[in-house]
Order: sequence, then C-alpha cells, then structure tokens
Amino acid sequence: MAVNETPTKSNLLSAKESLEFSKKGYELLDRKRNVLIREMMQLIDDAKEIQEKINSIFPEAYEALKVANMTEGIDTVEDIALAIEEAKDFEVLLKSVMGVEVPSVKYEKRDQKPSYSFYRTNNAFDRAVKSFQDVKYLVYELAEIENSVYRLAMEVKKTQKRTNALQNIQIPKFTSLTKHIQDALDEREREDFFRLKMVKRRTARSRE
Repeated sequence: MAVNETPTKSNLLSAKESLEFSKKGYELLDRKRNVLIREMMQLIDDAKEIQEKINSIFPEAYEALKVANMTEGIDTVEDIALAIEEAKDFEVLLKSVMGVEVPSVKYEKRDQKPSYSFYRTNNAFDRAVKSFQDVKYLVYELAEIENSVYRLAMEVKKTQKRTNALQNIQIPKFTSLTKHIQDALDEREREDFFRLKMVKRRTARSRE
C-alpha cells in the first residue's frame, strides 16, 4: 500500500492505518503458518506409523508369493494375478485445512472377492492376496498423507515468504514512515508555536 511521505495529518493517518494493517496481517499469517506446521508434523507422525505397518506386511506378502511361485509355477501365478481386477474401490475428495485443499481418500475395507478358482491355487497364494490387499489400503492412507504434507509444505513456504515480507519490509517501512511524518508535524507545530509567540511579543511591543 503506497502512502504519500509528505508530512500531513492525512498522510500520517494513512501511514498508521497501513502499519496497523500490516501488523494484523502478520499476526494472521503467523498463526496460519503455525497451524499448518502442527498439522504437517502430525501427518508426518501418522505416515511413519503407516510406513512401519507396510514394512511389516510386505515381507509376509512377498514370502507367501515366493512360496506360491515355487509350488504353483510363476506362469500360473502370473496368469491368475492378471485376472484380479484393478483397484477402483476408492474415491479422492478434497478437504480444506486453513484454506489449503488437501486430498481425502475415501474407501471401504472389504474382503477380497476371489477372481480365481480355488482348485488352481494353494494357501500360500491366498495368503499373498490377503496381505497385498491389506497393503493396498495402507497405501491409500499413505498416499493421502504424503500428498497432504506436500501441499501443506508448499503453503507454509508461501506463508513464510509473506510473513518475512511483512516483518522485515512492510512493518519497518511504515513504522519509520509514521515516525518521520509525526516528527515533521511535531517540528512544524513547535515552529508555529514559536512564531505565534513572536507575533504576540511584537504585537505587545507595538502597543507599548
């Protein structure tokens, strides 16, 4: 906001209003930044927990798949795996966190409906399917969190730039401008007062 530097009461009022506006803007942005950072840290903690779960399930799933490959044959397992439908049991919506749109993955956990004949598979293959099904839902949650953290981090970065600009540029600028105009007005008032006294003295002398 541009403010005329000419020392007038009108410009002083404008400078004070700009200073107050900048301070309030800084407070709001600083509060927003802190909320976003807290939200990010919570999401990062949640992501760590989910990643640990994935890391514990994946070895079981791959071990079961390895056994299935050895007992059923790699070609047979591959043919059966290709018959399993692509995952479409989720919906990506958007929610707002302090004005930032982040994804929300909605899904309903369901037992995997076999798309293959049981006579062609063994228990190891079924265990692998079940384990990878569990991993799939965890990946939904992890994808939601990681994307949310990324968007929040970008918003924190932008908010930080704005708060820095207000704190280091705008607020000092309007603080200095307000003081400059106020000092100039005070000096002018003192000069006017001195002139008025001089006029009164001269008037008094001329009457004498």
